[in-house]
Amino acid sequence: MNVFHIIRESSVQAYRELVNNKLRTFLSLLGIMIGIFCIISVQSAVNSLEKNIRSSFDKLGNDVIYLDRRPWIAGSPENWWKYANNPMPSYNDFETIQQKSEMLDIAAISAFLGDKTATYKKNVVDGNFVISVSPDYSNIFNLQYDNGRFFSYNDMRRGSNSIALGYDVAQELFGNLDPIGKEISLGGRKFYVIGVLEKTGKSLINPLDFDEVVMIPFSQTQYFANLNGDRIFIQVMAKALPGVPIDGFKEELTSIIRAERRLKPKEGDNFALNELSLISNAFDSVFGALRIAGLIIGGFAILVGLFSVANIMFVSVKERTHLIGIKKAIGATSRVIMMEFLIESVVLCIIGGLLGLVLVSVVLMVVSNFSSFAMSMSVADIFTGVMLSIIVGILAGVIPAGLAARLMPVDAIRQG
Repeated sequence: MNVFHIIRESSVQAYRELVNNKLRTFLSLLGIMIGIFCIISVQSAVNSLEKNIRSSFDKLGNDVIYLDRRPWIAGSPENWWKYANNPMPSYNDFETIQQKSEMLDIAAISAFLGDKTATYKKNVVDGNFVISVSPDYSNIFNLQYDNGRFFSYNDMRRGSNSIALGYDVAQELFGNLDPIGKEISLGGRKFYVIGVLEKTGKSLINPLDFDEVVMIPFSQTQYFANLNGDRIFIQVMAKALPGVPIDGFKEELTSIIRAERRLKPKEGDNFALNELSLISNAFDSVFGALRIAGLIIGGFAILVGLFSVANIMFVSVKERTHLIGIKKAIGATSRVIMMEFLIESVVLCIIGGLLGLVLVSVVLMVVSNFSSFAMSMSVADIFTGVMLSIIVGILAGVIPAGLAARLMPVDAIRQG
């Protein structure tokens, strides 16, 4: 008998089973549907979450080394206070790295100056996050501009009162006006707008929202440091040349900073070299745990569905015993009978799996409307859901199909 004919007949029989026994079949497939929903929804949510976080790290310079006074993962509170006595990174550190590093591509320095109020005529915007930066800060983070430009080294050397605004800040201050060349007030000092950053949107991991930021040349740092009572946070960023191993680059930077700060060989480092991969790697175990939790929860639901579908197949074999006997009497082999019931079981499970995938798609669409990042189901997730359904269908149908295949024609006709 033609294999495609068997598949067609078995699919038709599965459809009849679904139509003739709607409630029984639906309740049996509910376990498959819920199981696929649990596994694929968790998988899709974790993948979407991971993609958002990884892209956030890329925006912040995933291949950049950050010179800080303390490591980002400091361990115990005692270690945290120990690092608090380390000196803040300085402009001398920044210049020394630029001059002495042979592995360096670009470097930048920034100072976080806190929240300040920006005003333009009668328009006032509170809570703007102000940072002073060197010109290559834009290249470190690959900043794009909706209008204008970024600072040049000439702007920084002559202490220019130029300023670059985040997209949302510019919109609130100027609306539809062209902000380039306009004078605004920030912290009691006048600045001239030279650029507006392109809108970046929201990210789940977003320590610095470039849409709400206000950036000024690093040469303006001291003025705001005096306003803040020197409560500022300075950071030096260094990006290696393409192809340079990150560990080798860190070793070079360590020797440069130790020499700059005249640390003795037996003295420990009074600085920390951080990279975003430290935080990124910490998320790996979290993502793994979430995936395992989804597999466990979904696995129990699928197990219930497996037994439910197996029960349907046992009932189907019993109801069609007479027909099985007739088929075998006219020449159908045990292999053909087994294939018919296996394919029928697989088709039923695929229907349940597809219902689960549709439910996942709907739920992710709804959740995306209320979350700060998009959640979607990938082609790989769909493939995984369908393959799981096929595997469950085979496992659920193999024993009933085997029983049907072993029936003797005469006995089957009599029992029917």
